[in-house]
Parts: sequence; C-alpha cells; structure tokens
Amino acid sequence: MLTSFLIMFRESLEASLIVGIILGYLARTKQQKYNNIVYLGIISGIVSSVIFAYLFSMIAGGFEGVAEQVFEGATMVIGAALLTFMIFWMMKQKNVSASYHKRMQRSIEAGASFGLFTVGFISILREGVETVIFLNAARFAAGSTSILGAFLGIIAAIVLGYVVFTGMAKVSVKRFFNVSSIVLVLFAAGLVSHGIHEFQEAGVIPVLHGQAWDINPLLNPDGSFPWLHEEGIIGSILKGLFGYNGNPSILEVMSYGVYLGGIFIIYNKMNRISSVPDKS
Repeated sequence: MLTSFLIMFRESLEASLIVGIILGYLARTKQQKYNNIVYLGIISGIVSSVIFAYLFSMIAGGFEGVAEQVFEGATMVIGAALLTFMIFWMMKQKNVSASYHKRMQRSIEAGASFGLFTVGFISILREGVETVIFLNAARFAAGSTSILGAFLGIIAAIVLGYVVFTGMAKVSVKRFFNVSSIVLVLFAAGLVSHGIHEFQEAGVIPVLHGQAWDINPLLNPDGSFPWLHEEGIIGSILKGLFGYNGNPSILEVMSYGVYLGGIFIIYNKMNRISSVPDKS
C-alpha cells in the first residue's frame, strides 16, 4: 500500500503542479480563453493513459511461463530506468515553471491552439504512462498492489497541489521531491534486483544464481509467515518499498549494489557540475 501511495502521490503531484503552472500562466497573461483547449488536452491525456493501462494489462495477461517471467523482468528494469531518468531530470530542472511558460508563450504568439492542447496532453500522458509502468513493476516485484493506496495517493496529491497554488500554506515541494527521490532510488534498486531475479528464473541470465544468503526465519508452527520473513507483515512492506529479499542470488545482490553505486556517482558528478560558477 505504501509503495502504491508513494508512486501515485508523486506522479499525481507532478501532474497537478504542471496543470497549475499552465492554468496559472494563462490567468496571469489574461489568456483564459485558451483554458478549454488545455482542459481538452488534459482530459485526452487522462483517457489515453487509461487506454494504455488497459492495453498493458491485456498484454501482460497474455504471457505464461518463461515468457511471463521475461516480460515481468523487463517491466521492472524499464520501470527502474524510467524512475532513474525522472529523478535526475527533476534535479536538473532549476525552473520547471519557466520552461512551461516559454512553451505556452510560443504557442499563444503563434496562435497555435494545437500547441496548447499538446502541452496539456503530452504532460498528462507522460505521467500516466510512467504511473502504469511503475505500478505494474511494483506489482510484479511485490506480488500485489494496493488500489486503495493508489487512490489515496491521487487524493493527497490533488489536495497538496491545490494548497500550493492557492497559497493556503507554504509547502516546500522541492524538499518533498528530494526526500521522495531517496525512497524511489531504493525502490528502483529493488526493481533492478527483482528484474534480474526474473531473468535468472527464466534462464536468460544463467550466471551467479547461487544463493548469497538466506535470512528468512522459519515458518510459524501454524504455517504462517513470521513478521520479518519476506512474505510476512514487515518483510512484505520492505519488499514492496525497497526490494527486500531474504534469500537473494549473488547477482541480485550485486545488481542492487551496482545500481546504488552508480546513482551515487552520477549524483555527485551532477552536484559538482551545478556548483561550478557560470563564467558567462
């Protein structure tokens, strides 16, 4: 539930902030006559995202056996790649509002209503496609996903987005994204590790499949899972959030560590570049 909530909260918050930026710009420039075009783009983006979700579920349900394992593994690895790109893209955007304002201004000056439609449509569709992939990757990794958690994430994001843009309270959105990025990096590392697990199970990567360790406690006398077992109450939460595995293969452990190490190196490099003063 926590994983679904966090994914939907972050993605929906991004979408609501983008919508707020677009409509806020039209209001400040007294161009509200274009609001309906933007609304149409947003609605079209939502509908297209729902269609994509349906098609994705239909495709996913058509695989069995090895093909299913390969598909799930690929979805998890792709999800991790998209998450990583999204996190670093947000870090590089010093002023997202200015970027959208320029795009809106160009479309208005050119009298291109389709351009305004596209801004809303593409922005929402991108968030929708990412959400579908992330939630399915989380479902494949954890074995289930929470509709309630996803729904609460959407509601919380809409409320926070409204609060931010109406000025009802000062909320550090940047701080939220920084903190949530840390959790999502660990989540992405878990996706990579679980993706490798699926590939090994399918025989696609038949190397280093020996067990690194097994710290899963024995089952309770009644046959239920202890809390710290990867299928137990606490273990399943850690599994969904951070990719916890009580008995991983050697390659799974290596992939988890290599991913986190790579993220650390890229993060430090980006910080050094951003800290260099602009001589121009």
